[in-house]
Amino acid sequence: MNQMVEAYIKLAELETKKEETNKRMQLPREIRSLKQLELVPVVTASIAVDPSCAYKEGSFPHFNHFADSIMIMNGINAPKVLECVGSDGHKYRQLAKSGNDDLRQDAVMEQFFGLVNTFLQSHRDTCKRKMNIRTYKVVPFTPSAGVLEWVDGTIPLGEYLLGSTRNGGAHGRYGIGDWSFLQCREHMASGKDKRKAFKKVCENFRPVMHNFFLEKFLQPADWFEKRLSYSRSVAASSMVGYIVGLGDRHSMNILIDQITAEVVHIDLGVAFEQGLMLKTPERVPFRLTRDMIDGMGVTGVEGVFRRCCEETISVMRANKEALLTIVEVFIYDPLYKWALSPLKALQRQKETCIVTSSLENSQDVFEGNKDAARALLRVKQKLDGYEDGEIRSVQGQVTQLIQDAIDTERLCEMFPGWGAWL
Repeated sequence: MNQMVEAYIKLAELETKKEETNKRMQLPREIRSLKQLELVPVVTASIAVDPSCAYKEGSFPHFNHFADSIMIMNGINAPKVLECVGSDGHKYRQLAKSGNDDLRQDAVMEQFFGLVNTFLQSHRDTCKRKMNIRTYKVVPFTPSAGVLEWVDGTIPLGEYLLGSTRNGGAHGRYGIGDWSFLQCREHMASGKDKRKAFKKVCENFRPVMHNFFLEKFLQPADWFEKRLSYSRSVAASSMVGYIVGLGDRHSMNILIDQITAEVVHIDLGVAFEQGLMLKTPERVPFRLTRDMIDGMGVTGVEGVFRRCCEETISVMRANKEALLTIVEVFIYDPLYKWALSPLKALQRQKETCIVTSSLENSQDVFEGNKDAARALLRVKQKLDGYEDGEIRSVQGQVTQLIQDAIDTERLCEMFPGWGAWL
């Protein structure tokens, strides 16, 4: 097992050159030589829990070998995509990642999502609607390195809508005559009156997300089913994301499954309302922009989306003690930083500015159990329906959240790179 962990850490921390980005490279020899670890399972494989703890040979796929090459992805720390071949012959795609983000937070977020799924499946109304939150495996090895399951069959919403160069995609195909994303961003960044600038951008950048379903699902029944699945998935993930204060929900951090149309949230490093500490604070509870709504059809946020939001909140309220227990885990972890340092906040919203050494040394100022207790209290308040100084019913809370998420006064103040008009 130690050999496996060391190999993943070396791979995650492997230094690469800028020109190697988005290219394949040979796996280092010492990692490539790792073979046939029969007692070590594939770390991102789904293994059913056996109450007897008698995991017999063949009951789970064990590690066989790594594929010969890896793909270097774009990013500050150049994450690597690799393939782990299991004893079952299946190739498990994985992402080895290192850097400033603590993958333990991602792992606990996925655990939280998994517990919510258990409650959604045990509740009659949510089970009938097949509501769930898409999860993936996260295995942290150190506070700064780990491996994640690659979510096959998905594409980032931003890539579908804008293309890999942010100058094409669905908006390039269907938004003939509209402004480009970069034009919108420049207009928002330079406009002194944010509200007027946002209105102007929206007039010149029409939503096109409904075309995803027309392109991918050609049969009417299939189109209807997948659009329904999308609306339910967005509703469940939005409500759960709000409860844990999940931020940094720009269009590249939300994937959409090209087969089921469910959304998958990735990069969970900004949680517990840490988005309020960014240089440009995030004032919306979740991403519910015009393109997100456009995919739901003519009813928009009414009907299916609203009802599924209410069901999700209701289920979480009924099981709040169990959910709070997972959040409390962080309170007793002295290594976890409850607040973003100024350096990390700037890295999240990259702008043309100089990061001075004084920022690099200021992380310790923001640590402490007070932040942890405050974060836990806010999660509890949300589960109690406490909004703007008042206790609200499930319906009242959902109405307030939807209004806040689509409020142009809030959206126009978002960081331009977040793409509030998208």
